[in-house]
Amino acid sequence: MNVVVEAEEQDWAALVRRVDRDKDKAAFAALFRHFAPRVKAFLMKSGAGEALAEECTQEVMATLWQKAHMFDPSRASVSTWIYTIARNRKIDALRRQRRPEPEDLPWGPEAEPDQAEVMTLQQESEKLAKAMKKLPEKQRKLIEKAYFGDLSHSEIAAETGLPLGTIKSRIRLALERLRHAMG
Repeated sequence: MNVVVEAEEQDWAALVRRVDRDKDKAAFAALFRHFAPRVKAFLMKSGAGEALAEECTQEVMATLWQKAHMFDPSRASVSTWIYTIARNRKIDALRRQRRPEPEDLPWGPEAEPDQAEVMTLQQESEKLAKAMKKLPEKQRKLIEKAYFGDLSHSEIAAETGLPLGTIKSRIRLALERLRHAMG
């Protein structure tokens, strides 16, 4: 069975290479026929509605066409690469849905903040800065990328070359230390 799966995976990788090198429409069509319905089903099983799943699937397949050059068979299989793109597109779409539209935002001058709140926030910020300095450098850098650089764990993995599990573990440990320090 492994030989069959391996041979099948090699075929998908070859098709992605043809899309990358030659913008081969037939290779893309074969990838689309195979993966599009599976990606849509995956997204729907993970809680996306049909419309969102359809939209994300289209974006995933467009990404495959535009960024086939980014596929690295030494890092992941074609299916893993495609499903990771799908997962990230779904997360991005859900984030966009939760953001208020500009017309929903209140306009005009903001109320002056309460001085006690300002002092409390300033003290909390100083406390957080001290706690961050006490973190091991590897954990601190990942926290900064994730929370101050607004990068996803996958984006951090791509940037640093670290395994995703390592990144998640270091961030989790750092957050535990920060919670403890913040009391």
